Amino acid sequence: MAENSHIITGLLEQWRGGNKEAADRVMELVYSELHAIAAREMRREQGEHTLQTTALVHEVYLRLCGSDPVHWKDRAHFFAVAAQQLRRVLVDHARRVRSEKRGGGQIKFSLGDSDGPTWEFEERLLAVDEALIRLQTLDERAAKAIELRFFGGLSEAEAAETLGISIATVKRDWDFARIWLASQLA
Repeated sequence: MAENSHIITGLLEQWRGGNKEAADRVMELVYSELHAIAAREMRREQGEHTLQTTALVHEVYLRLCGSDPVHWKDRAHFFAVAAQQLRRVLVDHARRVRSEKRGGGQIKFSLGDSDGPTWEFEERLLAVDEALIRLQTLDERAAKAIELRFFGGLSEAEAAETLGISIATVKRDWDFARIWLASQLA
């Protein structure tokens, strides 16, 4: 894993310099991880959904490769940006579905161990996104911790490294953000 991380970091530096082949190689190396993160998000559903896991990963890939050049720092930074893009893809999809008035199945969408109320996936995701935007104005780092851990699937250690803080601080931010979001979504 550490060796793979160094390889990815080197390729990210090449990608930052404009090397599209390095970008393709990075995606080859991280595809299975991105797919696992996307699959986890899709498993949170308990019904039919019009967005498939592979399509979600491919859309994230297109957004990462098609955007302005990112000044990649390392593997953790890459996954932080990928988590942000994953959230945006899901939110954009939910908005499209809502605007077309086509609902989907029902899911349980929980930020903690306890189950919350069951809402349609798209409505719940949009509510979480709006709450995260409000949280960013209150505590940007806590909002980032939720995005990295929840949407990005990063471990506490990876989130701490990405944010440049201690694991204990990530845990405090995570706990605060989960409680705050639960109060906003209740």
